[in-house]
Amino acid sequence: MAFDGITIAGIVKEMDEKITGGRIYKIAQPEKDELLLTIKNNGGQVRVLMSADASLPLIYMTDANKPSPMTAPNFCMLLRKHLQNGRIISVTQPGLERIVKLELEHLNEMGDICRKYLVIELMGKHSNIIFYDDKNMIIDSIKHISGMVSSVREVLPGREYFIPQTQDKLDPMQVTREVIEESFRKNSTPAFKAVYLGFTGISPCIAHEVCYRARVDSDKPTGDMTVEELAALSGAFWNILQDIKAGNFSPNVVYENKQPKEYAAIRLTSYTEKQTVCYESMSELLEHYYAEKNLVTRIRQRSVDLRRIVQTALERNIKKYDLQIKQLQDTDKREKYRVYGELLNAYGYGVEQGAKSMEALNYYTNEMITIPLDPTLSTGENAKKYFDKYQKLKRTYEALTTLTQETKAEIDHLQSVNTSLDIALREEDLVQIKEELIESGYIRRKGGTKKEKITSKPFHYISSDGFDIYVGKNNLQNEELTFKFATGNDWWFHAKGIPGSHVIVKTNGAEMTDRAYEEAGKLAAYYSQSRGQEKVEIDYVQKKNVKKPNGSKPGFVVYYTNYSLIIDSDISVLRLAEEK
Repeated sequence: MAFDGITIAGIVKEMDEKITGGRIYKIAQPEKDELLLTIKNNGGQVRVLMSADASLPLIYMTDANKPSPMTAPNFCMLLRKHLQNGRIISVTQPGLERIVKLELEHLNEMGDICRKYLVIELMGKHSNIIFYDDKNMIIDSIKHISGMVSSVREVLPGREYFIPQTQDKLDPMQVTREVIEESFRKNSTPAFKAVYLGFTGISPCIAHEVCYRARVDSDKPTGDMTVEELAALSGAFWNILQDIKAGNFSPNVVYENKQPKEYAAIRLTSYTEKQTVCYESMSELLEHYYAEKNLVTRIRQRSVDLRRIVQTALERNIKKYDLQIKQLQDTDKREKYRVYGELLNAYGYGVEQGAKSMEALNYYTNEMITIPLDPTLSTGENAKKYFDKYQKLKRTYEALTTLTQETKAEIDHLQSVNTSLDIALREEDLVQIKEELIESGYIRRKGGTKKEKITSKPFHYISSDGFDIYVGKNNLQNEELTFKFATGNDWWFHAKGIPGSHVIVKTNGAEMTDRAYEEAGKLAAYYSQSRGQEKVEIDYVQKKNVKKPNGSKPGFVVYYTNYSLIIDSDISVLRLAEEK
């Protein structure tokens, strides 16, 4: 998912159509490395968001506004001084560079028309927004880069602005098809690398798409290709470039398991239509994509403390469990000591005083065994010694059996909480998980604080055949769904032997279709620890056969008669309805 030169070409085309000829109405700097320009044109209004943030550089048009600081930063004030009410002459992109240049016209203090340029360079940690005049002299920039930081170019007021040539790549917009083919022929690297390493503005995603359209192996070195394969590769690349030159863009996002995997300004034909969501404009795509990404990132950040608490408790319990299992294994010889004691009582009358061992027939196995003896003790005392060892190990075994079951239940519970954290999509989902951890004793409720209001609700899906399917987001919701919401003849689904959500299909007395069984199974697979796997075993049973043991952890159930199916975790065919 790269913000590459082709993506920028799509943005530039849209901006050129929408804002060229318009006037800058407002200039704001919501964040340290971010500008928001409000532009009025043809009776309408549009905003351009541009960010030089090192981790997420971007530019797109939007209708949304953002709050600004009370005091505008110096760079924002400078732009307002020069560009307020300035007219946008053009929006261009040099070649397929990750650069957008706005040519602006405004009146200076003397009332004379002047030309200025506002450029955003979208180059990862080197991203910047630079303002310079018609003599290519930098007036200011959102980031100041001195010679101590970069040996390639200084970005400071009074320095000359130029685009640094740091990579030996060809401009794909200025070459012929023959030059492209010759470049591939000389470059004996895997085909997809020959595409994106040989030409500016091309991402690995687009390079793989070129190989797919050419029907060539993307990992095959171009030096080993036949004449036909090279011609197909250069032809596929050339056709994409012609679409870019003609402005024929098809913004689309590819999803896998409801998560965005790739986006591009051209159609990614290597993926199916079911995986692809198309957009009217590149700006719309980027705005939705980054809003979704920011939501996931924010939830991840908010859940860090909860994850740390769960992980610490999980590691502690796993160490305890391993030690208990080792101690439990040491009790395996208890039965041997019992047999020794019984055989000594049965046959020990003939053993001489001071003997170090005794051979006897083990009447349980009908084999002769040798029993070690303490020569300082009598036969009866040796027998008592073995019985004492047996009783001690027996008591240890019984205690450890209970402890290991309790520890294993604790581990299963914590792993299920981890899965719930992965499922959480909103902050209210985290509130309920936190409440579960408080009730389980992992978090102490602060004195005087009330229990937070729970607003999170289970997922509600509609099957292809119209059945309502509900999915718990955490253990408390699982408990509620299974034992309070579901009725006896509803169907209950769960991934076999691993943490995951309870999935309830409301039948309302109707006969479930095979397709509904499969789709409910897919949901149980997706909302489990096995998300993303192609084969997940799912247990399913009518709810009336699901029981909750007394004193068990939230969401823990037992069932003794069930059906099973093997299914993948792809839920792209399912429709999410309003949450119940």
